[in-house]
Amino acid sequence: MREITRSDRLRYRFDNVMSRGTIALVGWLFILSAVLISITSLIVLLFRQSPVEGEQPLNFFQLVWFSLMRTLDAGTMGGDTGSALFLTLMLVNTLGGIFIVSILIGVITTGVESKLDELRKGRSMIIEQDHTVILGWSPQVFSILSELVIANANRPRATVAILAEKDKVEMEDEIRTRIGDMGRTRVVCRTGSAMELTDLEIVNPHYARSIIILGPENGNPDSHVIKTILALTNNPGRRKEPYHIVAEVRDGKNMEVAQMVGRDEAQLVPVSDLIARITVQTCRQSGLSVVYQELMDFGGDEIYFQEEPGLTGRTFGEALLAYEESAIIGLFRKGVVQLNPPMETVIAAGDQVIAISEDDDTIRLRTGGEAPIDTSAIREPVARANRPERTLILSWNERVPTIINELDHYVAPGSEVLVVADAPEAELEIREHCDALRNLTVTFQAGDTTERRTLDELLAVPNDHVIVLSPSHSDDEQEADAQTLITLLHLRDIAERKGHPFSIVSEMLDIRNRELAEVVRADDFIVSDKLISLILAQISENKHLAAVFTDLFDPEGSELYLKPAEDYVQLGQPVNFYTVVEAARRRGAVAIGYRLRAEANNAAASYGVRVNPRKSEPVTFSAEDYIVLLAED
Repeated sequence: MREITRSDRLRYRFDNVMSRGTIALVGWLFILSAVLISITSLIVLLFRQSPVEGEQPLNFFQLVWFSLMRTLDAGTMGGDTGSALFLTLMLVNTLGGIFIVSILIGVITTGVESKLDELRKGRSMIIEQDHTVILGWSPQVFSILSELVIANANRPRATVAILAEKDKVEMEDEIRTRIGDMGRTRVVCRTGSAMELTDLEIVNPHYARSIIILGPENGNPDSHVIKTILALTNNPGRRKEPYHIVAEVRDGKNMEVAQMVGRDEAQLVPVSDLIARITVQTCRQSGLSVVYQELMDFGGDEIYFQEEPGLTGRTFGEALLAYEESAIIGLFRKGVVQLNPPMETVIAAGDQVIAISEDDDTIRLRTGGEAPIDTSAIREPVARANRPERTLILSWNERVPTIINELDHYVAPGSEVLVVADAPEAELEIREHCDALRNLTVTFQAGDTTERRTLDELLAVPNDHVIVLSPSHSDDEQEADAQTLITLLHLRDIAERKGHPFSIVSEMLDIRNRELAEVVRADDFIVSDKLISLILAQISENKHLAAVFTDLFDPEGSELYLKPAEDYVQLGQPVNFYTVVEAARRRGAVAIGYRLRAEANNAAASYGVRVNPRKSEPVTFSAEDYIVLLAED
């Protein structure tokens, strides 16, 4: 066995010193410089040497300063005189200084480079409070950030911290390229796994105002989301107050587990079910997509909660006419959201109104007397029989059964759905999951939905609605979106050539491809993850909005509808929106806007859709204009 020598021990200690980092090395160089200067100064003092022959020798402190100058600057001793011993000692100081300063420069340079590399890795802790944390990375990040920038416009110091398993510099570059000006919002990116407790601490979630969890693009996103929620809620060092967590769940089968681990701290967004419901509602009502877009993003009008003592003791129906610049859609009482409650519901102390308004400071009661309602312009209800509808679903993915079951809640008996796809499993899936339909008859047909001849044959029979879905058999998002885009272009061309009007709803996987497919037609609504991004951003600002959106998209209760204006007010004469609200109120509905057919192709005018108009402004309705209502049917 080899014996450990003194040299080995010294070398080991030297290695330990060198491994302690920049600060330790600088400290040792300081000590070495002090020792060198002190020794040479003492020798000069003992031998009573002087820089100039015949003059009084310097004291110790003067010699230390004298030696220090020669240690730091080699050129200083160029003009020195004195004895050979004095000059030799100064030369030793200078040579030692050259050696020490050279090492010091190298150590500092290496230390700075090491620190920059560490910062580039994004591993330093964020010291922020009341910030928004985003855990995970996907294309949805850009939509969420864009909305948060708008939401934070009136906040003097707003920060969004992102933690993802992606290079920090790459994340910052992509954000800078895709979003640009961030306004007052500062975005801080860090690299790490949201499922690791030590990595979570980097973004300081315990002091965050809200936490948004995104699933990865590949693998099992729901598993990642559930583990991240567990890492937050079961963290031994977690805060005492409940977290405000917003997370997306892709597969409805995982909702129950996610709710168990998130409890009352997590607001969960069921992506697949939500997209299916939005697809069904928008395909049946042209222009409804614009209404949803207006309510979900932070540009224009949004949904707010506000307590108004002036309404205490008044009914919900009276509150509808109590605001000039806001549209009341419900009440928030005792922690429960009630959209379009009975008109005679009395507002109690502590209740909050749920209002659509441009900002929270625009929710203010109207002053003056009674609302100026033109009762002579209100029309009596017109009975309209629901006719059977025909819907064509092109392509196949796991959302088709949900879409069919949701559509069954809205259509009249005798309606039909034809599913056309190049997917052998589709027919069996329809039989298994769509066996309790009341109003629909479903037929499956195998075929290539990108083939023009197939589409011409399918559209030889008039269809009311066409839904184009992203194919499930394609592993490449871009390839899937390309197939959807080809089908969509054929459909638009066929509609123009044959003059068969029908609404088209198309699903895109990549948000960037949505812009390629959009045209100036409100019924060509592209359903994509952007909608989920908007909802996540809204709920991160107000967790109670989760219940509002759930109610809006649920076939039970009240939903948004576009109904003919002629069923509510006289056509061809100016009426203010107070009159429209009163006409809807008498039928147990809430009017929140309208759509003018004359501007249906004008993108600058939101395709003729106006949400929350000023109630005193007059508007003249014509045939094919619609009122946007929150109603039970």
